[in-house]
Amino acid sequence: MLFDERPKTRREELFDREAEIEEIKNNVNRPLLVISGIRRIGKTSTLLVALNEIGRDYVAIDCRKLKENYGRQDLYNLFSASLSTIADKVKDLLKGVRGVTILGNSIELRWKGRNSISLADLFDHLNERKVIVAIDEAQKLRGPLSSEIREAIAHAYDYDRNLTFILTGSEIGLLYDFLGVEDKDSPLYGRYYYSITLERFSKEKSVEFLRKGFAETNAKVNDETIERLVEFFDGIPGWLTFGANRLIEGKRIEEVREIAINVALNELENLIEAKRRASEIAGRRYKNALKCLGLGENSWSKLLNCLQRAEGSTISSSVLDNVMINLEKSSIIKDYEFLDPIYREAAKRLS
Repeated sequence: MLFDERPKTRREELFDREAEIEEIKNNVNRPLLVISGIRRIGKTSTLLVALNEIGRDYVAIDCRKLKENYGRQDLYNLFSASLSTIADKVKDLLKGVRGVTILGNSIELRWKGRNSISLADLFDHLNERKVIVAIDEAQKLRGPLSSEIREAIAHAYDYDRNLTFILTGSEIGLLYDFLGVEDKDSPLYGRYYYSITLERFSKEKSVEFLRKGFAETNAKVNDETIERLVEFFDGIPGWLTFGANRLIEGKRIEEVREIAINVALNELENLIEAKRRASEIAGRRYKNALKCLGLGENSWSKLLNCLQRAEGSTISSSVLDNVMINLEKSSIIKDYEFLDPIYREAAKRLS
């Protein structure tokens, strides 16, 4: 069903991503693909549909499960859990490998001690067969172990010709920071990757999507309500689906908008709290910057003045630049404007 809020796995469940699916399939023999796009744009669904149509064994790793400042045990548990979902397809490749324990359909990678296995060794063994390693929200791998992970991917890039890595990311600047293909100190420096960017639906496509979805559910929704949903959510498929389901549940259109704004507000507050854990000043500064941007302070000078008024003190240009760079790398803003209109409305309500 088009309005199923879980990631799609079949083409008939997914709307209007045929070109992107074919692009993934046509380039699957390259060593590295990168799929990017803002939150709720449909990256995971597009990836899973393509993977299931390719018909090749794949391991899907959801990095959203990683906590901030994850450790080696967290990382290896994540890989172990992902491999266990396809144990019947890969346990023959990993049977008897030092550092790997297989019990039924459970695969455990040992992460410490003399009998541990490195990620590079793991990739070498998977290379005995054509396998796709799909890493969703790969920017979450940034941190103390990022160099080790990049080293392993770089090794596989050079020597494991049967492996394809597909990385997705909604925090696009942070994703490319993690890869480091333009960083001369990164093991992936200079490596070629094939890039696919998912864009939001046009107004016409948004209307078509909603009409088809409502028809599937036999819901009677008038054209004016559909137009307002399209206006609120600006072609972002995840929000359109979210809003449509709330309407089907019996919510009024204004209630739908309020619920969405509150969801986005919670996400912004989580971002601010992450900054606050590093520094109380940083947390306050990001909150004030987001609120100023939400209120329409859409130039460097306007934003600086607004931020200084909010903090009651002078702020250096370098401090403001750092905040803006990080918000852009997180794909929250671009050119002083929010990429998601619901985030803009949520930012106005930060307290």
